[in-house]
Amino acid sequence: QLQLVESGGGLVQPGGSLRLSCAASGFTLNYYAIGWFRQAPGKEREGVSCISSIGTDIIYADSVKGRFTISRDNDKNTVYLQRNSLKPDGTAMYYCGAGRVATLTSAFYAYWGQGTQDPVSS
Repeated sequence: QLQLVESGGGLVQPGGSLRLSCAASGFTLNYYAIGWFRQAPGKEREGVSCISSIGTDIIYADSVKGRFTISRDNDKNTVYLQRNSLKPDGTAMYYCGAGRVATLTSAFYAYWGQGTQDPVSS
């Protein structure tokens, strides 16, 4: 069974750092682009960052450029999102998705994890 599992969300003070992980089981991440998405309550899922299957193509949303870094370790079947200089954006869920193309558009991702909650205190 193909499964993605996100972890690493948590309460943090503004300006702090957290790293999210997206681990795959049941399939090899090597063949997939991975995207990180954020969804606040009552809002649509929005793309934060994505990375192509071999890591050559990386895209960041304007709101996180210079603060977030996406990376992948295909040997560990895991993709990471290092988030620095966090802002008090309120509670949101972070999801990772696996697809064929690195894009910030969620519709292009076929597989999704259950998400990890990420409240940043104000």
